[in-house]
Amino acid sequence: MDKAQQGPAARQAAVAELVLARGSAGAAELAERFGVSLMTIHRDLDELERQGVVRKFRGGVTAQPSGVFESNVQYRLKTMRPQKAAIAERALRYIEPGTAVLLDDSTSALELARLLRLGGITPLTVVTNFLEAVNLLAGRRGIRLLALGGDYDPLHSSFLGVSCVEAVGRLRVDVGFVSTSGVHGGHAYHQEQHIVSVKRAMLDIAARNVLLADHTKLGRVALHQVAPLSRFDLLLVDDGAAPEALRDLDEHAVRYEVCVTATETGEQLR
Repeated sequence: MDKAQQGPAARQAAVAELVLARGSAGAAELAERFGVSLMTIHRDLDELERQGVVRKFRGGVTAQPSGVFESNVQYRLKTMRPQKAAIAERALRYIEPGTAVLLDDSTSALELARLLRLGGITPLTVVTNFLEAVNLLAGRRGIRLLALGGDYDPLHSSFLGVSCVEAVGRLRVDVGFVSTSGVHGGHAYHQEQHIVSVKRAMLDIAARNVLLADHTKLGRVALHQVAPLSRFDLLLVDDGAAPEALRDLDEHAVRYEVCVTATETGEQLR
């Protein structure tokens, strides 16, 4: 089918796929690419913004996060994969057979779930509200999986809301792995209040808390404070972290470890 003859839903899905892959795009460029008027493409972008997939700015649209907007999970799944993998590899050191582990709905925690799926650390109980992690770990030998219920949020592919917070509060785990959108000035931040309430509940039930933060999170803030960094026993960050960002952690007496990122050939950068 010619792109100009696509229905609105199919065209919007194609626009979303392109923007999620590239991070951002101009409205005029999209109108030309899909063979529609600028007015039509703006209607498409308005609908995608209403759905929370992207956010508009003057002359274009972006899937990248801001202080009040968290990126769609499909965009986050594509970004910083080597860095998140390095952090997840280091996080394995803090998981022992026979323990209960909590994973939040971050793509950083999902990288850890990918490693746990290999079965090298069992038996293990894994608690999560992230549907992506549930699908990854369901049925794996040696892993007892507890899926937290709640209101399903398709933009985050996770279960949230009051019922999720209550479900979290009824549990206790040995170690929790959580990520946030920003880390600065001795605090962790996130854009969305309903996400914050779940993360705070998770921090309360873990004997030890580990913050997973790729280097793009350092030096950034968002609308809501999640918790002071003193609530975390350890922060794991990749080796792309800027010296000034690490100095900020030092100034706030944050215990952290820098994780070495692998190259595309699988070798580690030294």
